[in-house]
Amino acid sequence: MQQNDLAYYSARAREYEQIYFRPERQSELRVLRDVIPALFSDLPVLEIACGTGYWTQYLANLARSICATDLSPEVLEVARSKGLDSDRVRFLIADAMALPPELGTFEAAFCGFWWSHIPRAAIPEFLSSLHGHLVPGAKVVLLDNLYVEDSSTAISRKSEAGDTYQLRRLHDGSTHEVLKNFSTEQELRNQIGARARHLRHISLQHYWYAEYQVAA
Repeated sequence: MQQNDLAYYSARAREYEQIYFRPERQSELRVLRDVIPALFSDLPVLEIACGTGYWTQYLANLARSICATDLSPEVLEVARSKGLDSDRVRFLIADAMALPPELGTFEAAFCGFWWSHIPRAAIPEFLSSLHGHLVPGAKVVLLDNLYVEDSSTAISRKSEAGDTYQLRRLHDGSTHEVLKNFSTEQELRNQIGARARHLRHISLQHYWYAEYQVAA
């Protein structure tokens, strides 16, 4: 995560989950809160960029165990305050781009709304970091946003590398430029390439999710 993005999410920690209150997204979120956890039934899960633990709390209903990671201590403080079973759920500070060896290996991974914050040129680096902690054949699930006019924050600029950015305003009045890429299904398939087997991509109106197995 870029340093300006980290500062933004740390500052946004206490208001982060308000994004899930938008009326036009409620029906899809209800579906996703059922569908996504079911994909991890009885699996040990590595969660990347867990933020405030919004999705962690739903995954914990079915997953065997969860190691939920994020780089921001502020958002992890909110996540820990949810009171999830500490015997099954642990929260750790970790950089998704360079996950520490002591994390161990897992049979599944969940990346909720993280893919869109990776610079396009850094995706191979992220996948190497992630897959280095997954056994061959492990399940990976990505969940992220689709760009929807009048619902999504407008794109403020596009870099020469093809990354897009948004200007976001917090309740304290501060404005932050945040990297936010909106990948198509074909872009996703090209980006992951031969690292994946059996990639399945599902698009809704406001969200998409993808499931694949890590290639040996």
